Amino acid sequence: MIVVVAPGQGSQTPGFLEPWIAEPRFKEHLERISDSLGIDLVKHGTTSDADTIRDTAIAQPLIVAAGLLAFEGLAPENGKLKIGGVAGHSVGEITASVVATILGEEEALRFVKQRSQGMADAAALVKTGMSAVLGGDEEALLALLNDLDLQPANFNGGGQLVVAGELSALAKLAENPIAGSRVIPLQVAGAFHTRFMEPSVEALHEVAASIWASDPELPIWTNRDGSLVESGTTFVDLMVSQVTSPVRWDLTMASLAAAGVTGLIELAPAGTLTGLAKRGLKGVPTVAIKTPDDLAAAHDMMNGK
Repeated sequence: MIVVVAPGQGSQTPGFLEPWIAEPRFKEHLERISDSLGIDLVKHGTTSDADTIRDTAIAQPLIVAAGLLAFEGLAPENGKLKIGGVAGHSVGEITASVVATILGEEEALRFVKQRSQGMADAAALVKTGMSAVLGGDEEALLALLNDLDLQPANFNGGGQLVVAGELSALAKLAENPIAGSRVIPLQVAGAFHTRFMEPSVEALHEVAASIWASDPELPIWTNRDGSLVESGTTFVDLMVSQVTSPVRWDLTMASLAAAGVTGLIELAPAGTLTGLAKRGLKGVPTVAIKTPDDLAAAHDMMNGK
């Protein structure tokens, strides 16, 4: 079973869409997305610097747009992928919802526009951020987070847990990490998937209620607990609640393993989830679609070559 996955915020890097806009069909697609959102994603994907694309209001639409370009290159003319399912990490769930045909592209863009702006506004209220903690005892880490008033945001598996909260508390964690761990600050501008994002939820609920959601045509796993979701409306509701609850990518990978995954393809901007799969899905072949040149390997995997 081949599974397609879509990465979340922090996977973007300056200039990463340069190879994509070199091909007219992808450039035209990105221009249409830019027009729909009112954001110049061509510029942000090619010439904007790291600080600019770190802005949540830019980063999230940019990541979803990149995934949609890769999906365009991956899908055959009839639009039917030879895959066994799909999952997304954080904002990547929006991309995954398009792959599973829960949302059409326009509905997905409306959702990510509100999500990104709402979360950016919420992040501006308090100086917060996120750090990845690698290694160490998870129970000891969770206890320390409670003492520091930090929250777990992403359970990524393979010994990686992303924590979030006020910058001063993250600095204390970095100064005195638990034994056997490393703390790495992430290039994101807020404490996502925590209580700090609560101001963004109401408006996102309103957008979710106004868009048409179909039931998925492909199996799709949720970040909430790694379970399969058969209702499109339920999946959209879960994407709303996801902004204030932890991403359980560890449980998603466990579900993929239990379902018999034999290959994993990561949509652009790829690399993060294939990296996690090396630890959480050991031995499963992966393809990271970073540029259009990687599409051939993805097609080969889907076709059993």
